[in-house]
Amino acid sequence: MGKRHAGPVALVVIFLALATAGGVMASIQHPAVVSDDPINVTPNVESDSQVPNAAVYAIARAGNTIYVGGRFRTVTDADDTQTYVRHNIMAFDATTGAVKSFAPVIDGTVWTIVRRKQTLYVGGDFTSVNGRNRRALVKLDTSSGAIQNKFRPRVTSGNVTQLAFRESRLIAGGSLPGKLVSINAENGNRTNYMQVSISGKVASNAGPTKVYRFAINPQRTRLVGVGNFTSVGGKARRQAFMLRLRDQRVRVHGWYYEPLNNQCSAAGVPTYLRDVDFSPDGSYFVMVATGFVPKAGGLDRDVCDAAARFETNILSPDRPTWINYTGGDTLHSVAVTGAAVYVQGHQRWLDNKFGVNDAGPGAVPREGIGAIDPDTGLALAWNPGKTREVGGKDFLATSTGLWVGSDGDHIGGERRAGIAFLPLP
Repeated sequence: MGKRHAGPVALVVIFLALATAGGVMASIQHPAVVSDDPINVTPNVESDSQVPNAAVYAIARAGNTIYVGGRFRTVTDADDTQTYVRHNIMAFDATTGAVKSFAPVIDGTVWTIVRRKQTLYVGGDFTSVNGRNRRALVKLDTSSGAIQNKFRPRVTSGNVTQLAFRESRLIAGGSLPGKLVSINAENGNRTNYMQVSISGKVASNAGPTKVYRFAINPQRTRLVGVGNFTSVGGKARRQAFMLRLRDQRVRVHGWYYEPLNNQCSAAGVPTYLRDVDFSPDGSYFVMVATGFVPKAGGLDRDVCDAAARFETNILSPDRPTWINYTGGDTLHSVAVTGAAVYVQGHQRWLDNKFGVNDAGPGAVPREGIGAIDPDTGLALAWNPGKTREVGGKDFLATSTGLWVGSDGDHIGGERRAGIAFLPLP
């Protein structure tokens, strides 16, 4: 049996704070590193014969309700005593773990969810919601899961892999036409705010041009995006860019890291940045990547199977502030809380600068999940361990802890399939 954590009274306190915090949150400042002991009430997202590799790719909250999206069909309660059918999206009570009746039928993968007032905006790889034609982006009622019909975005192709609000504007990124667009949150029409052309592919085998993930700083003045492209706003920008966000218009910022033109050792993975997050004060951001190890001469420069910190106001850095290498294993997601930089993927190690698919000098075991010191760039002692699989692709930091979404069944020595919460001590 795994460790037990937090009795009912403690859980009420934990989630009362969560419930009263407002809005979609990013870059939450934590006073300490979260516990390595997950709470015991979260439901399980299960693989089954129809969806053999179930995974959670998106987490959002509204009050005391947690919403998760991804690729799954079967959900069970924390004790595996009751089973629910949920089509790639589900909701549960954060305090008790009780699965809610919220059950939209989405026919493809959900990649991103944001909440605004009493509605959810859901993006992904789908074409139908509740039996109606809705491609890649839909607006749902937070209680019933019903489609909000006035919101009718015209997504004619591609997908949506990231959503965020900048004031009243909904920003959507993905392989959809435009790649990064501003959408009227009420009717779904495109607005003129995000008028930045994004084009090019880093290689012929890199797949469609897209903005895979992006982050907006807490001041709402900068946006950093990562994905498959070579030009942004007519400027050379390979795999990453920064935008200057103003009230009436958007401009390409001068920040750019030229070594992103370098290829990692995995020729089959020509575009390798996978996620980005700003620090709580907006002074820096951290990217994580796949790509195997750097080629000769690229160590400490090339962001290959690594996490790397960049300073927001250093426009043309020669090197990141620090790079933490896994030694050949992918990192898929990152959350920066001030106390730690949390990363997850299918890594076996961190601090593995000299490893090449093995543990080099100085490497520390950090299976599936780890935490990095924001200042030194070295792994913190925190080490819950998590089932590696392909690797987790979303975190949600709140004022009371860290939600972890993944395709793994265990974390911290306990069975917590797909979704887990690690509270602040």
